Amino acid sequence: MKLKNTLVLSGALALTVATTSAWAKVSEAEAARLGADLTPIGAEKAGNGGDIPAWDGGITKPPAGFDGADYISPYPADVKKFTIDASNMAQYGDKLSTGQKAMLTKYSTYNIPVYPTHRSAAYPDELYSVIKENATKTELIDGGNGLINYIKAVPFPVIDQKDPDAGLKVIWNHIVRYRGGSVKRVINQATPQVNGNYTLVKFQDEFTFRSNLKGVDLSQPSNILFYFKQQVLAPARLAGNVLLVHETIDQVKEPRLAWLYNAGQRRVRRAPQVSYDGPGTAADGLRTSDNFDMYNGSPDRYNWKLLGKKEMYIPYNSYALNSKKLKYDDIVKAGHLNPEHTRYELHRVWEVEATIKEGQRHIYGKRTFYIDEDSWSASVIDHYDGRGELWRVAEAHSMQFYDSVIPWYSVEALYDLLAGRYLVLGLDNEEGKSYEFGFERSEKDYTPAALRRSGRR
Repeated sequence: MKLKNTLVLSGALALTVATTSAWAKVSEAEAARLGADLTPIGAEKAGNGGDIPAWDGGITKPPAGFDGADYISPYPADVKKFTIDASNMAQYGDKLSTGQKAMLTKYSTYNIPVYPTHRSAAYPDELYSVIKENATKTELIDGGNGLINYIKAVPFPVIDQKDPDAGLKVIWNHIVRYRGGSVKRVINQATPQVNGNYTLVKFQDEFTFRSNLKGVDLSQPSNILFYFKQQVLAPARLAGNVLLVHETIDQVKEPRLAWLYNAGQRRVRRAPQVSYDGPGTAADGLRTSDNFDMYNGSPDRYNWKLLGKKEMYIPYNSYALNSKKLKYDDIVKAGHLNPEHTRYELHRVWEVEATIKEGQRHIYGKRTFYIDEDSWSASVIDHYDGRGELWRVAEAHSMQFYDSVIPWYSVEALYDLLAGRYLVLGLDNEEGKSYEFGFERSEKDYTPAALRRSGRR
């Protein structure tokens, strides 16, 4: 697919940019590290001299036997190295999050199977020059709530750990990271009861980044990042409801625009609740709107602090959870996903702590993020309530969509330690070919009028 360039001025017209405070970009010399000692997106290229190998370009083409639908593992010969459970977690505690250790303590059936590390994440080659350009041009503006001179993909590939805004920049890298330009998929969500019983909610969702739209004038500044549409296909009581989102970058200047088509009423209404800690769609109260994609939306309600980089066991190369050979019942179990089909590897992650700002509100008073250095995707997030007590633990079971060269998630799981329940989103094992990358849409496809026309009961 052809990658196009665009200039994004977050909530600010070009003529007002000069009056907006901005955070400095990196020098040409610092950007020259990309592709040298750093990977083209800013990870350390070298290994750790042990279990973490050097990055060698990642996976950029399918393995033999790929049929276009079932993302088979490119590492079929791998053998599990060891398993972490409650009995030995102290031995590996420095490489686990607080939430992971809490899960191991709470559930005797939960464990962390560790496999050899493969640095499989890669982006299309055409993006690497764009990312290097971002490094020397993109800046934070408006108190860190927006971006200026941002093109696409990773805005801040070179992170200076001494930079007071380093934590916020790491989170922006996750929020706006490349996910294929345009994607359509059919996936399922489950929210099992304590005993493991569940009902699937099936979604057809799609998003298109503005830089991938057909017919849009990319020379004009815009605060739109992407357009998102999600239709509920099942169960019958929810089928036909459709959510439309215009995702803005600076959501303080211009809040996210969202509309909901209610199939029962056959009406389109604004949906301002689709943001921050508003309830997630059909989630039975087990996730917030900003839990989708691990974390999304505006970072303005938190203070962000980079705690550093560390080695950690995180879900990775999770092809088994995407396998068409499995049924949903094989994966969804009481309390947590079936560890027989999960896979963890040792990788380097950025550790970022988010604490709620004075005067702001959110059901999560604090979050600790662990961001994979090779993809800028959130891998694990520990969520704390307003009293500072650990509440929920999110894990993203990542994989490389090698046919389109996109690192993303197989499934996301969000565990509620207090309720003893969890939510899993992204299940597609019984759906045949469920992902379509690189299709074309125009702005007129994402209007409220188009939403009304597409809605049906």
